[in-house]
Order: sequence, then structure tokens, then C-alpha cells
Amino acid sequence: LCENGFASYAEKMVKSLAIEFFPDEYICDVLIKGWCLDGKLNEARRLAGEMHRGGFEIGTVAYNAILDCVCKLCRKKDPFRLQSEAEMVLLDMDVAGVPRNVETFNVLLANLCKIRKTEDAVKLFDRMGEWGCYPNETTFLVLTRSLYQAARTGEGDEMIDRMKSAGFGEALDKKAYYGFLKILCGIERIDHAMSVFAKMKEDGCNPGIKTYDLLMGKLVAHGRVDKANALFKEAESRGVPVTPKAYKLDPRFVKKATVEKKEKKRETLPEKMARKRRRLKQIRLSFVKKPKGMMRRAF
Repeated sequence: LCENGFASYAEKMVKSLAIEFFPDEYICDVLIKGWCLDGKLNEARRLAGEMHRGGFEIGTVAYNAILDCVCKLCRKKDPFRLQSEAEMVLLDMDVAGVPRNVETFNVLLANLCKIRKTEDAVKLFDRMGEWGCYPNETTFLVLTRSLYQAARTGEGDEMIDRMKSAGFGEALDKKAYYGFLKILCGIERIDHAMSVFAKMKEDGCNPGIKTYDLLMGKLVAHGRVDKANALFKEAESRGVPVTPKAYKLDPRFVKKATVEKKEKKRETLPEKMARKRRRLKQIRLSFVKKPKGMMRRAF
């Protein structure tokens, strides 16, 4: 019920069955998370207050749900208040003695990246160790996507390498790489997309129809038909059933025909003197009174 947006019904059911099944902290955390998924922060805080008065301790799951709800509401209404409001929730966690975990940082990083605060997200990522937390595959994927979106391609590649060295290379599957390629093609970094595509094949991921279709369409849009054809042949050799399509050339990348300017030949001295003589003759003749044609009488 909570996961499908029926937190109010779930709370009524828990209260009606409280005599037979007394709720524990896990049930209360799930109810708070349900209210947060509905975007009803006031109801979530009301329930958290009732839990606290009833002697229950609010767990990290509930606080992470409240934190995510606060960040989402700030993104909709006022993105500039996101960091200050998130700090207040984190302060409540510290006062209550609830430790932060990797999911807490994942919530913060994901919401910072969605409002294009990539630099702040990277700084927070570097400080995770201060709270005894270490990134997981979700952390690396969120940051890599955000770095590519910000056109910080070198740092994005470095984040992929760090992800592999941390032991999360298995999470770099076909879906993850397709997401990276889609972002790079969206910001018109087709050359870097091709290098990530090569890295994808090196890691043992077999590209599918969507990946080849995306890259071929973008290559044709950039006017690089020869590479698109080579990619099509590669897909056929790998057994990927790619169907040829009529891709459109993007007018932004059409090469304009260069008009060669005719360079003036440098005159030789005899040519220059002859031109001056002609001009002087024209000037002299302009002062000579030209004879008027005689008018003929009409008989």
C-alpha cells in the first residue's frame, strides 16, 4: 500500500489491527516512507512525532525518506533552498543520534545532480569517508552521469575507473553504458561517445539495437556517414539485427561551401605605368569640348 501511494489506508489498517499486531519500528518506518513517497511531508513529520512520543526510535530509513521528500519539494518550489533544508534534516538526524549511511548520501547526491549542482555533489562525495560511509554502485553511476551531463568527460571517465577499482565493475552493464552514451550524444560529444562505446565492448558488454541505432543516427547527423556505415557493418557482423533507416543530417553540422577568393595579381612596373598613361589620357580627353551633332532640317 505504501509503495503504491496509499499511505493513508496503510496507516488506518495498522491502527485498526494494533490490538492483534502491535506495530514495531520497521512498520512505522515504512509508513513514514509511504507518506514521503506521496509527497506529504507534514503527514510524515506528524507520524514521526507520534512515534517519538510513543517511545519508538526513528530509523535511518525513515530519515532518508524524509530527506528525499524535502529535496524533491525544494526542487519543485525553490531549488536554491535545497541545501539549507537538507542540512536541517541532517542536523535532526545528528541530534537524534541516527547515523548516516550510504543511502543518505545517495539521496543527497542524486538531488544535487538533478539541479545541476555537480561541483557540490563531487565535494560531498569526497567527504563521505568523514562519516564512515563508502560509495556503492549507485553513488558512482549517479555521479558519472552528472559529470558527463556537465561536459566534464575526463572526470566522468575517471569515475568509471574508480568504480571498477572499488569492485563495482559488474554494475557497469549494457543499461548503464547506454545511459552514458545517450547523455554524451545529447550534448553532441560524439567522439567521446565512441570512446565510451569502445570501453563498453572492452568490458564485455554486448551492445544492442538501441545502442547502435543511437550512435549511427548521431554520426549521420554530424555528417560522418562513413563511420555510421562502418558501425552498421560491425553490428551485422556481431549478429545484431539492425535495420537501415533514413537518418537526417543536422543542418548545424552541414559543411558550407567555401568560396575561393580571387587574389589580385601584383602589377609589374610596365603594367602600372601603362595603366597610369591610360588614366591620364582619359583625364585629358575629358576637358576637350566634344562637337555637337548638326541638326538636320526636316523638308
